[in-house]
Amino acid sequence: MITISGVAPNMIANNLEPYYPTHPGEVLKDEIEYRGISQKQLATAIEVPYTQLNEVLNGKRPVSTELALLIETTLDVPAEPLLKMQVRYNMLVTKRNSKFIGKLSKIRKIAAVL
Repeated sequence: MITISGVAPNMIANNLEPYYPTHPGEVLKDEIEYRGISQKQLATAIEVPYTQLNEVLNGKRPVSTELALLIETTLDVPAEPLLKMQVRYNMLVTKRNSKFIGKLSKIRKIAAVL
């Protein structure tokens, strides 16, 4: 599909998807390292288990609304962009899941008949 400007929407810089989606935990991990705060210090300050925080920072667990608000209060890092980043990460990972894509394909075929 070409737009009026002659450029396909998926070729416009603001519409490009990153090859590797960025988990918000990676951004938070960089932030706390830059500030010289240990993961254990932060976990203690926000009263969450260290293992839970570590899993988020290593991209193995999603950033929840509660955790984002705790981070915002403690580090003054806005919660909403973290949550938006988590949603974008989830969308990209899901869109690249071949099993799920197969499921969508089956559903589209059924829906086309309805």
